[in-house]
Amino acid sequence: MADILWDLVAIRDYVGIFITWFFVIAFLYNLSASINSPYKNTMYLSGIMMISYTLSTLFDMVIVSHLNYFYFDIVTLIIIFTFRYCSRGPIPNAFYYLVFGLSINASLFLAMHYDIEILGTLYYLWFWNVYVFGMYFTDLIMPLALISNKDFLGLVKLTKFLTEKFKRSRNA
Repeated sequence: MADILWDLVAIRDYVGIFITWFFVIAFLYNLSASINSPYKNTMYLSGIMMISYTLSTLFDMVIVSHLNYFYFDIVTLIIIFTFRYCSRGPIPNAFYYLVFGLSINASLFLAMHYDIEILGTLYYLWFWNVYVFGMYFTDLIMPLALISNKDFLGLVKLTKFLTEKFKRSRNA
């Protein structure tokens, strides 16, 4: 399993470029789909993600630490929440997937920073598999959600269920 991990690390730059292009495609798709639509929130969200991932490809992973990527994801989340607060119209399903994906990515970056920089782990660890496959999974789910704007994993239903349950427990 360690060999597969190191092979995935070796192609990290290519996967990053592929995922960035996937966000560009999601933006262009939403741009063309929103021309005659009064609600352009999905297009704006895909634009935010395209800019975010394009700027993050400028980082050199050898020089920049996982903590910097953590900060970058937190800033992107703040921008997305600010956009949501200022925007009108319905919340797109993709919003929930972006918040979920960026939160998972930020958590994984912070955990890797703790593991490598603070604990000083330099040997293969099971968590590194969680990090690599978790990052690839969420990085593929987010542009898919922007293109389809469907609740294909049930995150929107789960969020609405938990919100209703929380509201009922506060009112009781």
